[in-house]
Amino acid sequence: MTSSPPSGASSAARRTVLAAALAAVGTAAATSTPATALTTGTTGTAGATGPGSGRDPRASAGPVDNRFWTSYTDWRSGACVGTRPVLSRRPALVIGTPAGRTDYTDPHTGAATTWEYATWTSPEHRSTVPATEVIPSWNADTPPGTWIAVELKGRYTDGSESPWYVMGRWAAGDGDIRRTSVDDQKDGRSTVWTDTLAIDDAASGLRLASYRLRLTLHRKPGTGLTPTVWRVGAMASDVPDRFTVPASEPGLARELVVPRYSQNTHIGQYPEYDNGGEAWCSPTSSQMIIEYWGRRPTAEELSWVNPDYADPQVCHAARFTFDYQYDGCGNWPFNAAYAATYDDMSAVVTRLRSLTELETLIGAGIPAITSQSFRAEELTGAGYGTAGHLMTVIGFTAEGDVIANDPASPSNEAVRRVYRRREWENIWLRTKRYNSTGKVVSGTGGVCYLYWPAHPTSAQRRALAAVGVR
Repeated sequence: MTSSPPSGASSAARRTVLAAALAAVGTAAATSTPATALTTGTTGTAGATGPGSGRDPRASAGPVDNRFWTSYTDWRSGACVGTRPVLSRRPALVIGTPAGRTDYTDPHTGAATTWEYATWTSPEHRSTVPATEVIPSWNADTPPGTWIAVELKGRYTDGSESPWYVMGRWAAGDGDIRRTSVDDQKDGRSTVWTDTLAIDDAASGLRLASYRLRLTLHRKPGTGLTPTVWRVGAMASDVPDRFTVPASEPGLARELVVPRYSQNTHIGQYPEYDNGGEAWCSPTSSQMIIEYWGRRPTAEELSWVNPDYADPQVCHAARFTFDYQYDGCGNWPFNAAYAATYDDMSAVVTRLRSLTELETLIGAGIPAITSQSFRAEELTGAGYGTAGHLMTVIGFTAEGDVIANDPASPSNEAVRRVYRRREWENIWLRTKRYNSTGKVVSGTGGVCYLYWPAHPTSAQRRALAAVGVR
């Protein structure tokens, strides 16, 4: 049977082309659950790693390690050169006295501009997981006239180090620079694939034992402007190769009421952003969860969108997640960074280890955006196959099946889907699969985006900690 992407899933497909390359070389209120977080059915147990289990997820990290710098103590622990920590309800890093000036020529516009800059370098973090992949995330505000660069330097298990890799040059807007990943970064042992640093030959046994992150904050010279960074960190992982994963037992029946948006209703709109809505699964999913938490763009912010277009906020999300080098809206950290531009929002890219962990989050009112790829016959009811696609998990039925807002739907009304638990679990968590031609290609191994209020409830905090996110 032939498998093809849903109409216009080209951005997600390009994401999986990158993942396949890795496989080839490596064999409402901020302090409460929003009013829309209603339940249907009853909440069951969330499993041994769920809230109230008493287990510290860092003590048994399995194949995933998360480390994020967010507190005043965290910011003070790093090396500040021109930056300074800010002690507030939401601690942050800003420019103090700039370290100097630097010239930057934007590769996408050709504009050469001088900027003042300041840096912060994290302490070296030794991962609990000697890793084959590391994916960073950051949450920041960059007012006009400012932007940030995020870099990562790894130490291999043999003691040698990678160069400083650029993991993103980012701004919330697109008036000063074009936000961009950087291609052709490698040292013969690891390679940056858009937003992911990966070991070239995992079979060799080489791993990334630790890493440091470096932030460079930029502003127009002679101004008092500054970016504000609230969170930076990374997810390191070494997920074993697997075509199938063990079946989990259902433990929760709950559905969160999350806005429903179809990417397909935007086909042909703003083709400069990755060929229009047909490829917008990632920003469409991001917008659903942003609005679940009671945030959305203002009328002024949406004034650039053609007034004849429905759901202009989806167009807005596509524009402001767009990676000009990747030429798509599917850059994982760029989507998380976009979500965190809204008031008092936090966002990360991570991996979950099981549907049980996803149930833990849903049980606390936290939906998740998941990445998966599959042939049409592997996911009953989808009606399509895809080389890579994002959808929003909003709950579980009484039988344990997955309730998802799937943006690859013909209308907003058709977005809510129920997928068989066993099928969905496998297509999300596996790292290897057979495509429609019988070729072995990669799967994403449980990748997801998590967005939540910067000041979560205690139940939400426990759920996040249970899946290793703090």
